[in-house]
Amino acid sequence: MGWRDFQRKVKRQFSEAMELPGDVVLDLPKIIMVGNIQLFIENHRGIIEYTTEGVRVSVGEGEVAVVGENLMLRNILPDELCVEGKIRSLSFL
Repeated sequence: MGWRDFQRKVKRQFSEAMELPGDVVLDLPKIIMVGNIQLFIENHRGIIEYTTEGVRVSVGEGEVAVVGENLMLRNILPDELCVEGKIRSLSFL
């Protein structure tokens, strides 16, 4: 078990013991999807790539990739963004 794994385990146990939300303590993204037309990503670290067919967003330990048609960024805030369009897939890279 590496140092990073140990840190994550301790943070997770702390989060559970103190009944704190995991997305805050563990620096995880919170993703809310409304059907296949709207996607909210909270706790992101920035946009890596944006086209009308795909959006890649940096998150804590990787990235989230959205693939679809006629995609557009509706809201871009420091801690939240909204992708709208016809969403075909969502993946974690």
